[in-house]
Amino acid sequence: MSDGLTLWLTFAAIGATTLMTRGSFIMLGEKARLPAALHRALRYAPAAALSALVVPDILLDGGQLQPLNPKLLAAVVVVVVALRWRNPWLPFILGMGVLIALRKGLGW
Repeated sequence: MSDGLTLWLTFAAIGATTLMTRGSFIMLGEKARLPAALHRALRYAPAAALSALVVPDILLDGGQLQPLNPKLLAAVVVVVVALRWRNPWLPFILGMGVLIALRKGLGW
């Protein structure tokens, strides 16, 4: 089989799978109910996805695990400030301030 045909068959299979999984909820409507335990667990999916994107960037510096790096210290500041004050801009401003101060000021 040629590489081009294999690629197009792969695209078609992925598209069909996506259409079936997403379309099943639309087609079935109210007849398909998720179990209560799964429904409760899905509430944490956005936070888990965001953590999966952010945590590796915080812990890795140059592709290597660095326990003490400027991004980690800035993230700790962001979490502490976000938990203490409910202002949405304050963690961003202070976290970026700490990160810039550590990188530019201390050359870290």
